[in-house]
Amino acid sequence: MTLLHEDTGSHSAQFSDSFDYYIHTYDNANTPPTYTLRSRSGSVVRELKDNQPLKEKVASYNMQPKTFFTFTNDAGVDLNCWMIKPPGFDPNNTYPVYVAIYGGPGVNTVEDSWGGANYYWHQLLAQRGYIVASCDPRGTPKRGRKFEHSTYKELGKLETADFIDFGEHLGGLDYVDANRIGIQGWSYGGFMTLLSMTKGADVFRAGISVAPVTNWRYYDSIYTERFMQTPAENAGGYDNNSPVNHADKLKGPLLLVHGSADDNVHFQNSMEMVNALVAAGKDFDFFVYPDRNHGIYGGNTRLHLYNMMLDFVEENF
Repeated sequence: MTLLHEDTGSHSAQFSDSFDYYIHTYDNANTPPTYTLRSRSGSVVRELKDNQPLKEKVASYNMQPKTFFTFTNDAGVDLNCWMIKPPGFDPNNTYPVYVAIYGGPGVNTVEDSWGGANYYWHQLLAQRGYIVASCDPRGTPKRGRKFEHSTYKELGKLETADFIDFGEHLGGLDYVDANRIGIQGWSYGGFMTLLSMTKGADVFRAGISVAPVTNWRYYDSIYTERFMQTPAENAGGYDNNSPVNHADKLKGPLLLVHGSADDNVHFQNSMEMVNALVAAGKDFDFFVYPDRNHGIYGGNTRLHLYNMMLDFVEENF
């Protein structure tokens, strides 16, 4: 086996039929992708796209580097994390924190790769004075079978514990205001946000949950039963880790957002969460995007959503 590239970051290759050549894509957390045609030895045959205009534009925006680190949770497991600090960061000051999460099977948020649209959103928050951080909890991929399969039949249990531990770890840093740690996620990340805001109500000050699963009995069987078995076989796993059953634990401000035409995480998930929160006498904000799907985009929709999220962050985080 021959190492073709030593640069840290993310590498991918598309090979020719003869395997004599390949198109090499390279990026990292702070550098947009570049594309080159290479021979099987790894030498450059032709530069296809260097993205120099984008690199120059990114540099002009005073982007802050994403740094990687690990912390050890209460179970003694090391978890991978990243952090973006505000411009002019002063370790003698204290800063609010925006925790960006996903946490579901098959997806990592902690990768040394270009983040696309989320990268700009996180940079905006950093420029507004927030530390932005993320971690990959137990159950996420690329850490071995034991790590990835640890959440089998209990989606949400260990991940929530890990995010709560992460929040407590951040709150223990000298430069973090432990009373101003908020959390946000979309889809599975929205599900995790709701559990973190309820089970971890004393850690997270506020949260934004977009298009969340709130009851595993409502999500599609081809996904859910792969990780949870059927409701008849694993009723406790379904119910103990569904946010609708923890609504009474909510303490901090919550923004719940959903598209009414979501064909992935059906709208009934948020409607049931609304019912549970109302029954528990909880105050919260709820916003519906009519006829928008799971991605909540089209027209002015995405800009409206992120402006609303930014307002909520600055008022509550």
